[in-house]
Amino acid sequence: MARKIVITSGKGGVGKTTLCASLGAKLSLGGQRVLLVDVDIGLNNLDVVMGVENKVVFDLVDVIEGRCRPKQALIQDIFNPTLFVMPSVHSYNHSVVTAENVKMVLSKLEDFFDYILLDCPAGIDAPFQRAIYSADEAIVVVTPHISSLRDADKVINLLSSSNIKKSYLVINRVRGDLIMSKEIMSVEQISELLKIDLLGVIPEDDEITTSLVIGNNMQGKSPSSYAYKLIAENLHNGSQNIYDCTCRYRGLWGFFRKNIRRRV
Repeated sequence: MARKIVITSGKGGVGKTTLCASLGAKLSLGGQRVLLVDVDIGLNNLDVVMGVENKVVFDLVDVIEGRCRPKQALIQDIFNPTLFVMPSVHSYNHSVVTAENVKMVLSKLEDFFDYILLDCPAGIDAPFQRAIYSADEAIVVVTPHISSLRDADKVINLLSSSNIKKSYLVINRVRGDLIMSKEIMSVEQISELLKIDLLGVIPEDDEITTSLVIGNNMQGKSPSSYAYKLIAENLHNGSQNIYDCTCRYRGLWGFFRKNIRRRV
């Protein structure tokens, strides 16, 4: 039976969809059977990030309304044969997509996968509640900005009073040079502030920002690709190997890198 994990945040634009796609790619490269489900209905773009938007025939709403079987709505990733996507729709009948209906769809698929990752909409309103209803675990994504941390704290409090059994923290878009100069909070300070287990840290990486298709990028050797690999291993094995965003900015060469980056 699959581990059902919702990827959420309080604030939009922190990288939930990218994490969902990248983590799914890394887990599948490690031999796991992974399903990515887009429950950010109305503002969905998981299919675009995965590069399968032109392959969409059926979606989550089609399954709920009985126009197809759950497996017919799955799209196999073009790079990873054990990675699948269930897309969502840009417009829909709000009365159809309920928390119970989403859970019913996932219950028909969970025996075929090791992981089901749910891409959750931002915020704490009804769409958030619908997304977390089907999950047993949650990954809260934040960036090192006060607004993101404040909103994440609200989400964590809501998760603690829900059916979520375990919550993890991923800190995204971390700049090691700014941590070293004490211009942003350190990873340790953020983790202590939010009081949930740290699953991983992802550095600010232009290669992810400019990547058109996440699955292909995850087979590379960029800093973010390695960080996602560590997150996947931590999630699957229970290890605690965290990417160190500050290592490049230590010592003499680090001093030069830090000052060159700040001037560019």
